[in-house]
Amino acid sequence: MARSTDISPLSKVLARADAIADGAPSADTIPTGFLSLDRMLGGGMRRGDLIVLGGDVGSGKSAFALAVAMRAAQDKRRVTFLSGEMSTDRLHERALAIEGRVRVDDLRSGIQNDVARASVGAAVVRLRDTFPQLDILPSGGIAALAGDLEDAKLDLVVIDSLQSLARGTRSNDEELADVVRRLKTLAMEQQLAIFTTAQLPHLTARDDRRPTLDDFGALGAVKHHADIVLALFREDMYDRRREIEGATELLVRKNRNGSTGYVDLYFYSQWMRFEDMLDPDR
Repeated sequence: MARSTDISPLSKVLARADAIADGAPSADTIPTGFLSLDRMLGGGMRRGDLIVLGGDVGSGKSAFALAVAMRAAQDKRRVTFLSGEMSTDRLHERALAIEGRVRVDDLRSGIQNDVARASVGAAVVRLRDTFPQLDILPSGGIAALAGDLEDAKLDLVVIDSLQSLARGTRSNDEELADVVRRLKTLAMEQQLAIFTTAQLPHLTARDDRRPTLDDFGALGAVKHHADIVLALFREDMYDRRREIEGATELLVRKNRNGSTGYVDLYFYSQWMRFEDMLDPDR
């Protein structure tokens, strides 16, 4: 019997690459909106990917995850941000603080400064038609999440945090490992990208506090099943003597389809806003 010469799937890959080279957007790729990171990731996150962002308590994981959700939505992607730690009102406050470059406390207490008020008003206009859906995580854990996403037709789901999906029915590491595996399966089945934060609270007991893959625990599930593993490192959290406030390393600890390394960010703690050092204006 003659061997089939049908190579249409390979031809489709080549055609897609040619179209992107000619300027067509990639339907497979969802940009994070941080250009230095997107370049390292070959354009951004991909459908079917599980992306995990870890960091110490207070390092800005939630702020960065929300920024990714907002920037992807501004790129006309269908995005949902699900929080297990904040109400939707708090999330909307944070979003306006990030985009309007104002303090959350000013939003809560009433904006007195005319310049800040104008900045927030402009942010509302910019975000009006390109804003992610913000909601709280369903109480039924990963099974309830899968049910909610089944017909949602999303490009990106951002979850804050991985630990919030655990239900406490087994040992912590066993349950987190199961959650990681099921999130990866869900991303592939639904053909969407899933971006989740992860708490890494045990970094202060050593000299170099940059998170490694092993710090994610979960019986190695993050190391093995995630497609992209990111970690935030802010040295000013540990050394107040040096003039390094805001300087942040976003470490790419794993990239299944490309290189690893780090990108330089700056964190404006008063606005909970990260900016790319090479492209600071976005």
